[in-house]
Amino acid sequence: MRPIEEIVAGIGLDWDSIEPHGRDKVKIPLTAFPQGDRGKLIVVTAITPTPAGEGKTTTSIGLVDGLALIGREPVLTVREPSLGPLFGRKGGGTGGGNATVHPSTDINLHFTGDFHAIQSAHNFLAAMTDNAARSGAIDGFAAEGITWRRVTDAQDRGLRSVVTGIGGRLDGPLRQTGFDTSAASEIMAILALANDYLDLRKRLSDIVVGWKNGQSPVTAGDLGSIGSMMVLLKDALKPNLVQTVGGQPALVHAGPFGNIAHGCSSIVADRLALACGEYVITEAGFGADLGFEKFMDIKVRQGGAEPSAVVVVATVRGLKWHGGVAEDELTEPNLAAVTEGTSNLRHALAIVAHYGLPAVVAINRFPDDTAEEIAAVQRIALEAGALAAVEAKGFELGGEGMVELAEAVVSAAEQPSRVELLYEDSDSTIDKVETIASELYGAGQVIWAPMTRTTARRFERNGWHFPLCVAKTHLSVSADPTLLGAPTGHKFTVNELRVAAGARQVIVLAGNIVTLPGLPPSPNALNIDLTEGEQVVGLV
Repeated sequence: MRPIEEIVAGIGLDWDSIEPHGRDKVKIPLTAFPQGDRGKLIVVTAITPTPAGEGKTTTSIGLVDGLALIGREPVLTVREPSLGPLFGRKGGGTGGGNATVHPSTDINLHFTGDFHAIQSAHNFLAAMTDNAARSGAIDGFAAEGITWRRVTDAQDRGLRSVVTGIGGRLDGPLRQTGFDTSAASEIMAILALANDYLDLRKRLSDIVVGWKNGQSPVTAGDLGSIGSMMVLLKDALKPNLVQTVGGQPALVHAGPFGNIAHGCSSIVADRLALACGEYVITEAGFGADLGFEKFMDIKVRQGGAEPSAVVVVATVRGLKWHGGVAEDELTEPNLAAVTEGTSNLRHALAIVAHYGLPAVVAINRFPDDTAEEIAAVQRIALEAGALAAVEAKGFELGGEGMVELAEAVVSAAEQPSRVELLYEDSDSTIDKVETIASELYGAGQVIWAPMTRTTARRFERNGWHFPLCVAKTHLSVSADPTLLGAPTGHKFTVNELRVAAGARQVIVLAGNIVTLPGLPPSPNALNIDLTEGEQVVGLV
C-alpha cells in the first residue's frame, strides 16, 4: 500500500486536519472538508442478485483503478461491511481478487469502531426507553407501547423474538421484544443520511421509540437521551479514508443493509469525495429494484448528490440463473438461458431510464464465459438502451482490466440527463406503495394486510410524508424469491408498516422479511483464525 499520508495529500487535504487511526486509515472531520463540488457521481447497481454473485463492489473498486489509469482523478465511496455476514455465509465486503480496498482485514472487522458506536447508541436508547416506561417518566407510556428493539452484529436467530425483564419488579419492564441486525438500525440509516452534526441531532431526536396509549408517538427527544447519543456518535459521523489496491482514495463509511434499510454509503462521504475527486464511484446495495431505487428516492431526495450516470453490473452466470439454470450448472455454456435471463437485465436498465439517467453495462467476466454468451449480452444491453456494454476484468487484472469500462463511464457521464424521482413527497403512503409496486416491480395487485392502510393514514396524520424503504427479498424483482427474470402481474403483499422518523422513511415490509439473519449450517466462522504470527486467515 502507499503511505496513507500520500492518499490524504492526493485529495488535497492537510495532514494536520485529519485524525489518523493507525498507519493505514484516517478519519476526516467535517471541518476539514473542502468547499464545493468538482466531481461527477457514478452509481454502480446490478441485475437482481443470484447465488453466483454479481460483484458490484469488485466492479466499483476496479473501475476506480481503471479511471486512474486513463488519467482521471477518481474517489471511491462504499459502505462499511458488517460483522454478521463476515462470519456467516456472505463473507466480507472489500472486493475480490485484484480489485480490493485495504487494509481489508481491518475494514471487515472492527475498522475504526463506527459499527460499535452505532450499536452502543442504539442499545443505550433501548435502555432509556425501558427505563422511562418502567418509571412512569412519560404519562401514558407503558411497556406495551414500546416499539424500539435492540440490535446485535451476531447472526443469532435465537434473539429474533425474546422476552426481557423476567427477573421481577427490579428487572422490568417485562415485555416481548427482539433484536435486529446492527446494519438495520435506524441510527445506521440516520448516520448515512445526516448532513452534519445539527442534522444528526435533529434526526436522533425524531426517532420514534413507542406510543402513548397507542395514539401519540414517544420520541428519543422526549427521553432526554440525545446528548449521550451524540457523544457516542461524534466520531462515527466522520468518513473513513483508506485506499484501493491500485493506490486510489476510498471512503468507506456507514453500512445500512440493502433490503431492510436503504443500502447506501453516507451523504457526507459523497460530499467529501465530490469536493476532492473528478469522478466519484459509489455503490447501491443489491439490484436496481432495491438499492438503486432507494439511492434515488431516499438518498437523493434527502439531500444526496444527483448521479451523472449509472453502471449496471451483470454476469453471464447470473443471467443463466434468471434463465432457469440450476446453480450447479451455471458454468456450462447455455446461450439460450443467457438470452432468456436478459429479461432481468432489460428490467434493470428500464429502472435506470425511469429516473432519467444514462447507463453502461459492466459484464463481470468469469473464466467459463463464452464469447458467444458475452456477445449476446452486449447486443441485448445495447438494444435495451445501454450506451455501452463492456467486459469488466477487474478481479483478474485490476485497473488494467477496467480501462474500457472507465472510458465508457466517462463518455456516459458527459451525456445530458434529467433526474426524475418516482413519486412526490406529498403523495399518500398508499399511493407511493401502489406506484413502486406497479411501475418498478411489475406487480398486478397490492395486497394490504389488516391494519396496514390504517397505519399508513396514522403516519400521515403525524406529518410523516416520508419516502418508502421497501424491505423485500433481494432475490427477485417481486416479493417472491422464486420468481426470476422480470415477472409481471404478480401480487405484492404489504405485511407491515414501520416509521423511521429520524431517517425520514416509512419502512414497508413485504413478504417474509427476516430482520436478523441466522448462521448457516457451515458458517464462514469455522474457517477463520489467528495464526501464531498474528495473521488473520480465512476471511472471504
